[in-house]
Amino acid sequence: MKSKQRPVFRCSSCGHTEPKWLGRCPDCGEWNTLVETAAASIAELGRGGGGRRGGGTGEKAIPQSFPLSSVDSDEGSRIESGIGELDRVLGGGIMRRGAILVGGEPGIGKSTLLLQTAASVKTKGRVLYVTGEESAGQLKMRADRLLLSSGKIEIFCSGNLPDIENILESVKPVVVIIDSVQTLYTAEAGLAPGTVNQMKYCSFELISWVKEHDAALFLVAHVTKEGVIAGPKTLEHMVDTVLYFEQTDTDKRFLRAAKNRFGSVDEIGIFTMSERGLCAVEDPSLLFLVRREGKLPPGIATAAVLEGSRALLVEIQALTVPAKGGMSRVYSDRIDNARVARVAATLEKTLGVRLSDQDIYVNVAGGIRINEVGVELGLAASIYSARTGLPLPQRAAIAGELTLAGEVMPVRRLSGRIKTALNLGFETFICPSGDEATLKEVFSQCRCTAVQDLKSAVAALFGS
Repeated sequence: MKSKQRPVFRCSSCGHTEPKWLGRCPDCGEWNTLVETAAASIAELGRGGGGRRGGGTGEKAIPQSFPLSSVDSDEGSRIESGIGELDRVLGGGIMRRGAILVGGEPGIGKSTLLLQTAASVKTKGRVLYVTGEESAGQLKMRADRLLLSSGKIEIFCSGNLPDIENILESVKPVVVIIDSVQTLYTAEAGLAPGTVNQMKYCSFELISWVKEHDAALFLVAHVTKEGVIAGPKTLEHMVDTVLYFEQTDTDKRFLRAAKNRFGSVDEIGIFTMSERGLCAVEDPSLLFLVRREGKLPPGIATAAVLEGSRALLVEIQALTVPAKGGMSRVYSDRIDNARVARVAATLEKTLGVRLSDQDIYVNVAGGIRINEVGVELGLAASIYSARTGLPLPQRAAIAGELTLAGEVMPVRRLSGRIKTALNLGFETFICPSGDEATLKEVFSQCRCTAVQDLKSAVAALFGS
């Protein structure tokens, strides 16, 4: 006689199972999330459920390996998005069978960027835009406002995973856009959308589909108050690329890659928001410089930095004031506070400039966040100028990394930085010593001054 299967209780938040009902899940700690589920359905879920990837025939499949040399390299080909800045951040285009997670603050332009991508992507196949947050009329109204060609865009307004899978099998799109992952739900993963288990389960199903059908997937995700993607951290491990959309106080938008299996994470995409949507900034050379007439005020320095494969000139602004309460502080949201404090300590130790009783404020014009080490010499010059009241010479650019001993270390792609400065009319360039002879020969129009330490850099800039 066949024994009767007893039901189990499964947490709708994390998927933990218990033989009896509990008020609180012992795994994730959530209250009232255990739901009664048949034991057979749990077992089927673990085996694949007999669905499109499950067995269902009773025959055990034998896995087969194959040599890497037999794989066709075209399987990893890319699709041009039609937006140059997005392709730059992705490493050259949208990778087939890849999953891309896009996060950003509300209203920053995530949906606008992906709708523009859907309209401009260079493919003969169809693009499926799935939204659980907007209606079809709202999407159409936004596409008309942006003057987008919507002929190849298929839309589906729902977050129900089984319905989305049916649409995927029917349309067979080349690019799939899900806006957003927090609206996805399925009865297999619980009742309420937006839970950790829902996002993990639904994302895994969609990622598996695009990898089987030679398509590409975009997942839009909300962010928390701390600016990180909301939901399980495993969601970032499941995808191939994680993009963060940032904005400044102006209309500029910055697209960065926090993870990229198919390209560099050093590249940055720069956009401006206009009535026509997001416009790519192809040449940001003058975007982060302030145009002034007359002498520079104290505390202003121009640093040549690298953002991926691009050399940019950015204006570093520093201000020092007596510390309040006897304890000095560093206020900097565009350059890491620890880097500013380290450069200030090196200045105080090497040059004897007293900064331990000063509050230091640092800003970068244009609102761009700088993480590159080549900014350190320019940052030191800016802080020194602010503390002493001596302005830097006009049309002078600076690049170099600082050690704790005050030495100036070489930086990558110095020739590219000097060339950018030369094209923008800068006449003097302060750089690390080493290959200055070659640089002077190549860039004879720009006076390159090679320095070995912080003292010689200050002497070259301020004449002391």
